[in-house]
Amino acid sequence: MQKFDTFAQFWPHYLRQHKNPRTRALHFIGTTIGGLMAICWLTTGHESYLVLALVFGYGFAWFSHFVVEDNRPATFSNPLWSLRADLRMYAAWLTGSLDDEFRRAGIHDRRAYSQGGTLPERVIARSGRQ
Repeated sequence: MQKFDTFAQFWPHYLRQHKNPRTRALHFIGTTIGGLMAICWLTTGHESYLVLALVFGYGFAWFSHFVVEDNRPATFSNPLWSLRADLRMYAAWLTGSLDDEFRRAGIHDRRAYSQGGTLPERVIARSGRQ
C-alpha cells in the first residue's frame, strides 16, 4: 500500500485509479445521487436519506473499481483524501477541466480522456499529430 504525505501527492494516484471513463461515469452517477440524498437528509432530517447517500455514493464507486477498473478503491486506505479527490474530480468534470488534470498528472493513457476514450481535438492539435 502506497503512503502519501500530502493531498498533492495523492491526487495523481487517485487519477491513475480512475483512468477508465466508465469508472468515472459510475463515480459521477453515484456522487450525483449521493449528493442529492445528502441534500434531502439535510433538508428533512430523515436519516434514511443519509443511508441512501452513502449506499449510492460508495456503491457505484466501489462497483466501478471492482468490476470496471479492476483495482482497489482509494477509500479503503485514504478515506478523507478519497472523498476530497472524488469531489475535486466531480468539479473538474462539471467544469470541463478533467482532461487537463489528467495531463498535468502525467497520465497519457488515451482511455483517460473524454469523448469515448479519444483525445480532445485541442490536445491532438498541440501534439502535432494529424
